Amino acid sequence: QVQLAESGGGLVQPGGSLRLSCAASVDAAATYAMGWFRQAPGKERVFVAAITWRDRWSNPTIYYADFAKGRFTASRDNGKSTAHLQMNSLNPEDAAVYYCAAASSLARLRGGQVDYWGQGTQVTISS
Repeated sequence: QVQLAESGGGLVQPGGSLRLSCAASVDAAATYAMGWFRQAPGKERVFVAAITWRDRWSNPTIYYADFAKGRFTASRDNGKSTAHLQMNSLNPEDAAVYYCAAASSLARLRGGQVDYWGQGTQVTISS
């Protein structure tokens, strides 16, 4: 059983930045791909980014949704089961509840076949 604890959501002005964090309860680095989804009101939950690494000494493999490329950066703390999502140049379309997710493979995660979900953190974009 893996528990995911998220932090870092909040209110930001258009063009601003936020950094989300997701801490896994176990050493998930070599077992799970970790990533982020988001769900805006009245819309489906969609994939945002995923990061996976073979071991804590390897460079991670990272994938982004098209809307996240160039603005969002996924990373992880070396030696820890904590993933981060740095979000820059935020616009009103980015407002949503952001969920951390873990799956047994990157392909499953990107396909929405998630094994574990975080509780979600609200990101609000407003001037």
